[in-house]
Amino acid sequence: MANTFDFINAGYAVIDPENNENKLINFLKENYPSVISDNELKLDELKAILGLPVDEKVNGYGLNFIGRNFARAKYAQKTEKELQLNTTLSKDIDTTQNLVLKGDNLDSLKILKNHYSGKIKCIYIDPPYNTTSEEFVYPDKFDKEEAEVLGLANLSNSDFERMDFSFKSKKSHNGWLSFMYPRLLLARDLLSKDGVIFISIDDNEQANLKLLCDDIFGEENFVENLKWKRKKQPSFLAKHTAKVIEYVLVYAKNYNELEKLSIEGISDATKKVVNLANQYSERLFPKGVRVKLGDEGVITKGLYTIKTMSIEYLEDVKFKNGKTIEEVKVKAQFSVSQEKINEYTKNELLFITANKGLRRDVSEEEKDKRKSITDLLLDWGDNQDSDNEMKNLFEENYFEYTKPSKLISNLTKSVSDDDFIVLDFFAGSGTTGHAVMELNKDGGNRRYILCQIDEPIDPVKKKEAYDFCITNNLPPVISSITIERIKRAGEKIAKEIEAVNAKNGMFEEDKKQVPDVGFKVFDSVEASKLKVDETTKQISITENEIDALSRIYNMIFTIGLDEPTQVPETVVEDCIYKIGTNYYITNSVEINSEDFSNAIKNGKVFIDGWTASLNGTLQHYKEDVKIVF
Repeated sequence: MANTFDFINAGYAVIDPENNENKLINFLKENYPSVISDNELKLDELKAILGLPVDEKVNGYGLNFIGRNFARAKYAQKTEKELQLNTTLSKDIDTTQNLVLKGDNLDSLKILKNHYSGKIKCIYIDPPYNTTSEEFVYPDKFDKEEAEVLGLANLSNSDFERMDFSFKSKKSHNGWLSFMYPRLLLARDLLSKDGVIFISIDDNEQANLKLLCDDIFGEENFVENLKWKRKKQPSFLAKHTAKVIEYVLVYAKNYNELEKLSIEGISDATKKVVNLANQYSERLFPKGVRVKLGDEGVITKGLYTIKTMSIEYLEDVKFKNGKTIEEVKVKAQFSVSQEKINEYTKNELLFITANKGLRRDVSEEEKDKRKSITDLLLDWGDNQDSDNEMKNLFEENYFEYTKPSKLISNLTKSVSDDDFIVLDFFAGSGTTGHAVMELNKDGGNRRYILCQIDEPIDPVKKKEAYDFCITNNLPPVISSITIERIKRAGEKIAKEIEAVNAKNGMFEEDKKQVPDVGFKVFDSVEASKLKVDETTKQISITENEIDALSRIYNMIFTIGLDEPTQVPETVVEDCIYKIGTNYYITNSVEINSEDFSNAIKNGKVFIDGWTASLNGTLQHYKEDVKIVF
């Protein structure tokens, strides 16, 4: 097997996340060269350029904590993990658009970033609260070796001891903030320009988290500090005051891009249109599909271009609110054949996809009538409701302090769309996945990505949960119950809809479609890596033993061109797979010249570098392929 350097020296184009350029440094070097000298950032020069006071005696305002630089370095550090498809735990693996990633969420977020950067519209997290409990163990490694890897080698012994103490002390604000900081930085990267993040938190860190989020998302992008009533009745055991409120911090990626958070969710008109889309298109069309029909609007004429599959303009469009086409700018994009488009337009049906859906067709007056959510969340579910939900799915409630699906459902519904991705990287009991499936009963196409660490279940303190896993042949880790919860919740939702649809006298057009209740599960495993012998300076490869299809999925995640929820089409078993015109190849040594040639003729070709060799066949095509590490 060859390594990265061999392929580079042989003239191949190599894709390696470790070699990604730092765009900010390149921008500063090109536009403000005086700011960087000898690879050091000159803060005084940068402040002068920004028009900020240079006098260091003037203290700035913001949150500072021990471990901040360490946490920032963790954000930038390349993950040493990759994903392995778990077919045993997955459900509806060939059709689902939902993902569950098992493993440390810091690694999972870095893996997601390649494809999903700027594509997640809604994030909800309920991170571990910072209490005196010993149950939460910070998974981030922290020792002198790690500090050196992160470029913090010049830490004095006293500095290191302070950080070590801060990270390991119970209820350490420094340790908790250092844990959250890199994960929220990655969350910001993943949010779309009109995206929003909801963060549940209690009194212990609410104030610090607010300052941390001001720093990460920008103070100008703070939306609200929601107050959620988590208990119906206060406890009579309270020492001073009875706590019944927790908080949900809300930040936008860009405050000016965020639409009103409405208690009504999407409009009734949009719901009707979604139902029409489901009825007539049979899910043949891409995400964001909408139908204009009858009273909702009549399309009589349009011009299509085969190359872009887009409508360049529309004529003779009538809208219910009386607006003309000049007032309502519409552009639609399709990913189906021209023949299929023509077939539907003959029947006066037009399928429209746009980032903001039909809200472009809603008058400003109608928009203003939508009620915003208030900052006090009453009757949005409580702790007792979440306990009951778990008991309805299991014999016991295996989690403490879970959130009710109604809370997350309402938060998600407040986002002005019904076709987007919801990310939860502290999945816990899987409530977010449950809530998304429940919401999609309205015909929407919301998808979820859940991340949950494989935290072992204590066989003594959590005996019921541990016994459940053993009895059901599941690994005794938290993620096992996460996955089992969304599996049971999805099956329950499907049965409820099928029962309603089976009622006598139910018209076909009134029947609801069962939402996507499946999910692909990926395990986090050690990635292959290059090792250099310090004595001989020889380079060797430590290769893991994951299956061919998992290698293909890791290439899809790394390259970021195709949606990782798609199922790659098999061209040559265990060797060549494709999505559209992108070909992904592993075990290339087993592929003949004709297979290579056919792939190169028909699209872009990416080759797994960990299983490739510099043989004659590959050398012949080196100008036409990219090697992926």
